[in-house]
Amino acid sequence: MLGLLPGGRSRVAITTPRMVLRLPEHRDYRAWAALRHDSAAFLTPWEPVWSDDHLTRSAFTARVRWAARAQVKGSALPLFLIRQADDLLLGAITLDHIRRGPSQSGTIGYWIGQHHARQGYMREAIEALVHHAFTVLDLSRIEAACLPENAASRAVLERSGFKYEGVAQSYLQINGRWRNHVLYANLRLDRRGRTDAR
Repeated sequence: MLGLLPGGRSRVAITTPRMVLRLPEHRDYRAWAALRHDSAAFLTPWEPVWSDDHLTRSAFTARVRWAARAQVKGSALPLFLIRQADDLLLGAITLDHIRRGPSQSGTIGYWIGQHHARQGYMREAIEALVHHAFTVLDLSRIEAACLPENAASRAVLERSGFKYEGVAQSYLQINGRWRNHVLYANLRLDRRGRTDAR
């Protein structure tokens, strides 16, 4: 679903059975800061080290501005997961590093508040965003990476149609250390595993 921003630019909102995936807005600050704060112990083992100003309003304002610019430029699509039933912020998912030309690809990253985990929300969000990427953005390949021991993240990717591709050494700094990551990808025209290859 597309809405219009001032100046006639389209604003993305993706609707799923239980959520609306939309760009962050300034009014989301308190809900975002509270959810990140309350879920810190749950999230920080899997994320880069938070800056000292991570939860401040000024940092969030910069995040909102970046999200709007990135969406307009087509370089990224950073979305909040908003539950339709009560307008509650559950987490976020970003399609980033969108590459055009012969690549037609992007990378997803995501997080969810601790109390909303393991309820199927992230799988619903991943599948909706991948569908949008393939059908609306005309991408061909969506990549994802996670720590090898992050069983929950690996499981949600595999249940969402992603396939394991290998290991990237020292891929990202997570929780203050360079860490290997397992790599996954979802292809629009996926022939992997088929026996009728041509």
